[in-house]
Amino acid sequence: MASPFYITTPIYYVNARPHLGHAYTTIAADVIRRFHAMTSDRTYFLTGTDEHGDKIVRAAKKENRTTREYVDQISGLFKQLWPELNISNDDFIRTTDPAHMAVVETILQRIYDAGDIYFSSYEGLYCFGCERFYTERELVDGCCPDHQTPPETIRESNYFFKMSRYQQWLIDHILQHPDFIRPERYRNEVLAFLRDPLEDLCISRPKSRIKWGITLPFDPDYVTYVWFDALLNYVSALGYPDGELFKTFWPVAQHIVAKDILKPHGIYWPIMLKAAGIPVYQHLNVHGYWNVDQSKMSKSIGNVVEPLEMKNIYGLDAFRFFLMRDMVFGLDSSFNEEALIQRINADLANDLGNLFSRVLAMAHKYFEGVVPEPDPDTARTMDLGLESHARTAVAAYTAGMTEFAFHKGLAAVWEFITHMNKYVDVTAPWLLAKNKAARKELETVLYNLLEGLRIISVLIYPVMPETAATMQKHLGLSGDDDFYKLDRFSAWGGLKTRVKLRKAISLFPRIDPEKKQPQPMETTASQKMDPPIKPEITIDDFARIDLRVATVVSAQAVPRAKKLLELEVDLGEKRTIVSGIAGSYAPEDLVGKQVIVVANLKPAKLMGVLSRGMLVAATDEAGVTVATLDKSVTPGTPLR
Repeated sequence: MASPFYITTPIYYVNARPHLGHAYTTIAADVIRRFHAMTSDRTYFLTGTDEHGDKIVRAAKKENRTTREYVDQISGLFKQLWPELNISNDDFIRTTDPAHMAVVETILQRIYDAGDIYFSSYEGLYCFGCERFYTERELVDGCCPDHQTPPETIRESNYFFKMSRYQQWLIDHILQHPDFIRPERYRNEVLAFLRDPLEDLCISRPKSRIKWGITLPFDPDYVTYVWFDALLNYVSALGYPDGELFKTFWPVAQHIVAKDILKPHGIYWPIMLKAAGIPVYQHLNVHGYWNVDQSKMSKSIGNVVEPLEMKNIYGLDAFRFFLMRDMVFGLDSSFNEEALIQRINADLANDLGNLFSRVLAMAHKYFEGVVPEPDPDTARTMDLGLESHARTAVAAYTAGMTEFAFHKGLAAVWEFITHMNKYVDVTAPWLLAKNKAARKELETVLYNLLEGLRIISVLIYPVMPETAATMQKHLGLSGDDDFYKLDRFSAWGGLKTRVKLRKAISLFPRIDPEKKQPQPMETTASQKMDPPIKPEITIDDFARIDLRVATVVSAQAVPRAKKLLELEVDLGEKRTIVSGIAGSYAPEDLVGKQVIVVANLKPAKLMGVLSRGMLVAATDEAGVTVATLDKSVTPGTPLR
């Protein structure tokens, strides 16, 4: 029976539009969910929005909107963004959902009844931007570390959660479970913080100051503060306490967060769970910041990167690949478009893209686009360690992905791609093809290369799902929903022979750093096209192509060429055009038809016949269909 896997992102605060940081966390969660789906695990992936708090009320007023209108709008932006980034979340929770609010009230009442919540007056340093009190030692040069502004001293009466009661329990739990918080640097950071006495946590705000929140079940004059509202989404979304999802997935819960919310997730949250009598989550996975221009991305600084803009310029899968490949999970990373372009051109266009198109082109050239049967007698001599390299790559990839080291997992795949490219160079299929005695070796070499591409197509699936599906389709595989299952793909030799392959395409065209041409390959699920739309051209570019109407005067087969027909056409002058349409048309079918030709194409000799122009035709799996007109016009008439 498949083991369950539950992954969550933080719920995102709706005081601003989604940016690169939100996209990275959510894509990382999507990648790890897809990876666990590869191992046949039953997975559940949760994300959502945090919609209560004073900052949201102030943001709504700034836009002259009601708070409800504002949170509906911003939450909608997050919810609409995730399909655009191919995010496969199972649920999207909002803290304004009635079911979530009911769970918050239930757990607050339980902890209050147990004596772990009390009422008291408090004076402290309060940052309105963060909506929290700070201690002196948490400030940087007297300022909030996130907003670089000095906090205000305020005094008010509120409810407090007795976190100090559970301090030693949390220390013991972290020490007994070394991978509870990972990477290790963040575990050590939490333990260092716990060396000092833990202050009790203020969990409320008076309604005299803010009404937008969940009312405390034991005092109608107060609303709960953000953490006792927001953090409980991880259990409320599963139908706590009796829902089947909660029973199945909570025991294996894992969270992904950025390091700025390490303290609430590494200290407040496990203590809240302990006090409520709920088992503690399994792992807290903490990543660093994406820095832009040497500083943390911030709306106030003005260096926010829009994920949809990056996706629209460079392509979705390329964008996802860059984020997973260039950040070491747990450390900070710098985002700049130059590095993104270099990664696309080197890793995707050169290494993977060229390999894919070369191998498919050779399969079509030497085996008419059919997967060849590897020869058993030459299998060992022509392997050259490729199968062993594939097994090594799968093992290293699995190890890296399991521990959220996405960069290591991808590095293992690209090491195998390097071996594949070297295999092409060493075996030199183009030389084997010239030697009839080496036909068996050629069959084995091309099969091995196609099989290697099959394995690559599955390994990249969690990070680049659309590219994986495209590769599978062109390799003649069924492309069913389970093609990525580890137990199905990992054994060498899984590619069936005698399967028809699609023609080679450019998976990742190179990006011109100056023009930043849009990546044509990937589209959203509602816009998929095969083959993909080519890069945009101007009207001047199109004007250089001279399309004319021509009448076919005669047609005949070209000797020793199964696919070619020699046509004599009239486009105001007589011309000969050689066209690869013999597989779909008999010569007599074309005589008298009016067709469209590219009249200014440079002449070329095909099988000894000089061709002056090219027919316009559509090609799909059913064959070739020549473009014709629905009524007769004068030969030579231009098309516009």
